[in-house]
Amino acid sequence: MVAHVRLRTPLALLGAALLVLAGPPLLTQGSGAGTGTHIPGLRVMVPNTPGGGYDITARTLVKDAEGAELTRNVEVFNLPGAGGTVGLSRLVSERGNGKLAMSMGLGVVGAARSNHSPSTLADTTPIARLTEEPNVVVVAKNSPYKTIDQLIDAWRKNPGKVSVGGGSAPGGPDHLAPMQMAQAAKIPPKDVNYVPFDGGGELLASILGDKIGFGVSGVGEYLDQIESGELRLLAVTGPERAEGLDAPTLQEAGYDVDFTNWRGVVAPPGLSETERAKLVALLEELHDTPEWRDSMKRNGWDDAFLTGEAFGDFLAAEDQRVVDVLKELGL
Repeated sequence: MVAHVRLRTPLALLGAALLVLAGPPLLTQGSGAGTGTHIPGLRVMVPNTPGGGYDITARTLVKDAEGAELTRNVEVFNLPGAGGTVGLSRLVSERGNGKLAMSMGLGVVGAARSNHSPSTLADTTPIARLTEEPNVVVVAKNSPYKTIDQLIDAWRKNPGKVSVGGGSAPGGPDHLAPMQMAQAAKIPPKDVNYVPFDGGGELLASILGDKIGFGVSGVGEYLDQIESGELRLLAVTGPERAEGLDAPTLQEAGYDVDFTNWRGVVAPPGLSETERAKLVALLEELHDTPEWRDSMKRNGWDDAFLTGEAFGDFLAAEDQRVVDVLKELGL
């Protein structure tokens, strides 16, 4: 487990002492006190390795919330394993803990199904869906594939040899997107050599090391590597081109694929209405800040904000969608 720890400096300790001496009125100023969004001791779990989409989302939302003075001293920690279901099980076991939340998305929905997890997202408290983004099809800069057509042609000829990597377990977005690509390219899904990684950070190392033929992941995870030229972007899976990036959609290239991923936040079961409402309020306030809007634009994320029961209904529908797609693919 990798923990993010804030060190107390002498200056910070002096400031804390002055606040105590000044009396209770000063203790309510700033960092979410006025809006009721500060949750003392709040921790945000990332259920995969550092550098992946859940990790980037969690650290960005915490940084932006603290920058907007909605809260303070929030710890982000990683608990990877089994496509996010190790973290999911931990979250569900923390029943009634209003000081814990988990960054998650479609990948955890799929992993819970493919790993036959005893805990599911139906066992959690839905807080908010935050963002949506297309996946990208990428190769290393020295890859022989210069275009999506070149890649698909080689994949068709030898699907077992041209392996595809994704940062999610079977049933997750990085698995479902290339499986739908295979369908569109007339490649039998059972012939696809899909290599799962526990998050985008591990996947990146394998793409750059030429250990897999190509990778599929969220645009926000690899934007820096694409812009620096470390990765070559061949296509995006969504209905529109990614802003600022020179690559076609799969539909433009002649492959009938329209696929987007999403990310959000859930909490343990058994929260009081007050605890749940406070977590929702924190993300509602964050959603309206310039800090968060800037981060969404910088990471190529689309706004997909949805809270509470509506998010819970969406999670149930996504679970059924994963089941239906896996059945359709014969998986």
